[in-house]
Amino acid sequence: MNLFVTVFVLLSLVLVGCSDSTTGISEEDRESALENLNDEGFPIVNEKIEVEGFAAKFFAAQDWNNLMLWEEYEKKSNIKVNWETVTTEVLAERRNLKLASGDYPEIMFASALSRTDLAQYGNQGTFIALNELIDLYAPNFKKIMEEYPIVEKGITMPDGNIYGFPAIFDPDFKGLHIGTPWINKEWLENLELEEPKTLEELYEVLTAFKEQDPNGSGKDDVIPWGGVSINGVINYLRGAFELNNRGVANLHIDQDPQTGNVRFIPTTDNYKQLLEYVNKLYSEGLIDQEIFTIAYHEFTSKGTQGIYGVINGIDPGTLMNLEGYVGLPVLEGINGKRLNTAIGSPLGNIGMFVITDKAKNPEAMVRWIDYFYGDEGAKNFFLGFEGITYIETEDGVYEYTEEITNNPDGLNLDQAISQYLTWPGGFYPGIVKEQYFKGAEGNEASRARAEKAEPYTLDMNEVWPVFNFTLEEHEELTVIQNDINTYVEESTAEFVTGRRSFSDWDNYVNQLERMGLNRYLEIIQAAYERYLEE
Repeated sequence: MNLFVTVFVLLSLVLVGCSDSTTGISEEDRESALENLNDEGFPIVNEKIEVEGFAAKFFAAQDWNNLMLWEEYEKKSNIKVNWETVTTEVLAERRNLKLASGDYPEIMFASALSRTDLAQYGNQGTFIALNELIDLYAPNFKKIMEEYPIVEKGITMPDGNIYGFPAIFDPDFKGLHIGTPWINKEWLENLELEEPKTLEELYEVLTAFKEQDPNGSGKDDVIPWGGVSINGVINYLRGAFELNNRGVANLHIDQDPQTGNVRFIPTTDNYKQLLEYVNKLYSEGLIDQEIFTIAYHEFTSKGTQGIYGVINGIDPGTLMNLEGYVGLPVLEGINGKRLNTAIGSPLGNIGMFVITDKAKNPEAMVRWIDYFYGDEGAKNFFLGFEGITYIETEDGVYEYTEEITNNPDGLNLDQAISQYLTWPGGFYPGIVKEQYFKGAEGNEASRARAEKAEPYTLDMNEVWPVFNFTLEEHEELTVIQNDINTYVEESTAEFVTGRRSFSDWDNYVNQLERMGLNRYLEIIQAAYERYLEE
């Protein structure tokens, strides 16, 4: 061994002895932290520790350092987090500035880091790899990964490491994942019509709604099908045209039935057929003519007038106080099959919680966040505290207290619950479970709609999550993908509205190829093949 190698090895040994290669914390401090840690149960640590945290919040007035959720969890865990919070409106700017400047804390909570951020700062060592820590200290999260392999596959970066804890929407929460548009059952009865079960029957029902005065007003005042954007219409019909056989998380990509490789949906003959069908509905006034431009508040305002026969979105009873709407059946498609493919991945943002290389107690913080992936933690996070924010009824159902649902200070539900909890606004790591989540997706109407569609819905085990890419792939893909997605969106609107003739379809496909579609598919295929290997 020459002198240079000898010196290098000795120096490496000295450095390893002085500090932890993962966090940069001295070995002595690391040993002390591990001695203070309890491997299971509460408290998480015997002697109280303080941790610096950064987080995004929805309500600007919230003070997370004096919020009941964190005060009570501090008592339980013996871990105090000193929070620096920003509103969601400025999150991206403040988060990115912190990371770029090196002025970041030990943990980042509800910070919505992108896949590219995770890959970049994970590779740099700013975010620590969580694989072994999850295996040792996150039994709740580990159980979810074992039960639903899509979760582990979806959060694993191309280098094989996991750098972030995600938001998870429980695959068993059917009302959240499985849904079809809503149809006015009373209008069907008034016109003595059955619920449509084929594409032709749907067309006939919508035509009857338009022409036969289903609400009995004597006026031409109904809109057969309405929603915000044409996507709700198209997504519902994808399965009928045998598209998105791996779900809609990768909206323009599914598996080619012939080759088994990835397929670009918007250039297929089936997608053309879908658009021709939607064009027929739109051109005959069966779809709201304002669907491409209508704002959400305008849509709900029109909806409260009771003029929509079919409505996209969440339960109209909750959204617009409209009674009598039920889920549309899953339609028999072009080849006689009934399949609902409009189902996404159970993964939300996968960078909702990261631990940085400044963390003095990474094991403790993995245990700290793992709590919210179990039943008790999910209940605590979304419901709060028994007798204060929620009660349990005699039949075992959880309900918010009167102070939350009918607040004496005139606060709406989100405002009232935000005095105690962080979750309103949708930014959170953890798991959303039906029994603890009180949104419209969990009500009786949504459950009934899901049960109706479930026998014909793509199995969650067949759904693909959003794929992960290397930094090099992402850099190349971003430019191509943005151009392609914009062109597809614009062209879809043109074909549906009739501003572009379907005789121009070949030119549309050729333009996509000139924009780099083949290279786009090569990059996606590489990510898919890595996904299969994991």
